[in-house]
Amino acid sequence: MTSLKKSVVYAAGFTLLASMLGACGNNNTNNNNNGVSSASPAASGSAPASAGASQSASAGTDEKPITLTFFDKNTGDAFNNAVAQEITKRTGVTIEIQQPTGNPAEKLNLMLASSDLPDIVLMDRGGDIVNKYIAAGALIPLDDLIEKYGPDVKSMYGDMLNKTRYKDGKNYYLSNWYGFEKDEPNGGFNIRMDLLKELAPDKAEGGKPFTADEFEALLRSFKAKYPNVNGKPSVPLTMDGSNMGATLGTFKGMFGLKSYYEQDGKLQFDVTDPKYREMLLYMNKLYRDGLIDVDWAINKKESWLQKLSSGAVLASTGAYWDLGDANGALKKAGGVEKEFYAYKVVANGVDPSKTTYSPKSSLGWDAIGITKANKDPERTMKFINFLASEEGQYLLMWGIEGKDWDMKDGKHVPRPETLQGFKDDWSGFVKQTGIRKWTWFIKNGKGTDGTPYDLAGRYDRNEIDKMAIKNLADSVYDNDAYENLGPQGGTPEALTMQKVQDLMTQSVTKVIIAKSEADANATYDKMLADMKSAGSEKVEKVINDNYQERLSLWK
Repeated sequence: MTSLKKSVVYAAGFTLLASMLGACGNNNTNNNNNGVSSASPAASGSAPASAGASQSASAGTDEKPITLTFFDKNTGDAFNNAVAQEITKRTGVTIEIQQPTGNPAEKLNLMLASSDLPDIVLMDRGGDIVNKYIAAGALIPLDDLIEKYGPDVKSMYGDMLNKTRYKDGKNYYLSNWYGFEKDEPNGGFNIRMDLLKELAPDKAEGGKPFTADEFEALLRSFKAKYPNVNGKPSVPLTMDGSNMGATLGTFKGMFGLKSYYEQDGKLQFDVTDPKYREMLLYMNKLYRDGLIDVDWAINKKESWLQKLSSGAVLASTGAYWDLGDANGALKKAGGVEKEFYAYKVVANGVDPSKTTYSPKSSLGWDAIGITKANKDPERTMKFINFLASEEGQYLLMWGIEGKDWDMKDGKHVPRPETLQGFKDDWSGFVKQTGIRKWTWFIKNGKGTDGTPYDLAGRYDRNEIDKMAIKNLADSVYDNDAYENLGPQGGTPEALTMQKVQDLMTQSVTKVIIAKSEADANATYDKMLADMKSAGSEKVEKVINDNYQERLSLWK
């Protein structure tokens, strides 16, 4: 999944420090969408000339052209490329993009406070902002609109509409990058292929996971054979210290840990799981034996990537597409075998099929809603229905038929120059063509003809993607029910939650870098005691109440 992928927010580390899964795609990167019918839109004699001569059955171009304002936190480009023009042609709707030059979250809060709202708004689905908008009445209920004007929304989203309901039972937004991708892992232990062929050749081609002892032995053999590389000390295993979620998520996956420790139907913070202690003690041993980068905790992303690019590192944690820049440099210097590939390591006593490297949520990354400022919600829903349909999805993600792709033997087939355009200059090609620029109402997976909705991210997989799928596809799990269960922002419990999280963040790092196993255990015990003193049990009660409410809502 390369830089196209949506930065995976790994559900690792501590409960509630990460929400999703998985999946993958946008900033929008790690995601796929469903297809569209190949038939050309039927002509509509009543459509105004400016709306175009063709019309999708779901687009609604028999009405006068309108302009809708759309706040999209992910883009600020003008809606004027080829795909945008085709959308307007088929729907009669022109979009005026609104996006701040500063912090999107600040802009969203400012718009809410001032009631200066766009017609459509796209925001992070996992945070408090969506609930703030709903509670303030800034988003309108969509249920009746979907029933009357959203047949494609109903068929494409299916049970997702049930899962994204608010506590009053109504839908106020539609998910973006939704749908569970069971065979699309996020990452694992990323290991240099050339060094692996030299030090553990039976593992290099993938398909055979490492045991914890085998992985430790690999790190030791690298350190022994290559104490220095290019005049600098070698690093068996490094990590991005600025992304603790990805770091801890990799080790959690190895031990089969999830977002919460569940006992008798009750959820507790993940660190209370006995396996979590076992995990940290394993990390501590690697650190004390000089097998983990001594500076891992202070590594920023840039310095982490520089270390990976230097050729002095054997392995790293995290989502495999996050290593894209380093892999590019290594490939340029020495070919594809110099790159890092994702492999599975299994802790002692853990079933390899029960590892949890890739928590993913089918609920999606973003929420897209119609605001109370919208003066034509019916027309807006018709527009949304078109974009959410297979036809709309293939237009957004593949481009224009006859120009960017063709229909052959009932299947969407990209033109070679389209695929090459993404390989040569991903960002430039997106900007130039509009393909995958407007990632709205995106569905993960494949269309009815079996081709992936996400042409750029899923159609022509590179060797790194293929290896990750081979080694880690069975480590993907659905994290829907665990997502976003924490206390509502601004409540006393939310403040307590922050204290507990801070304690976990500080203590876990201290456990990993402890000077002895005894010190590591003592620090871990103190963390659990301090969490309880800070009020962790009160927070867990809120989490469990929210959990049960969610399960009942999903029935």
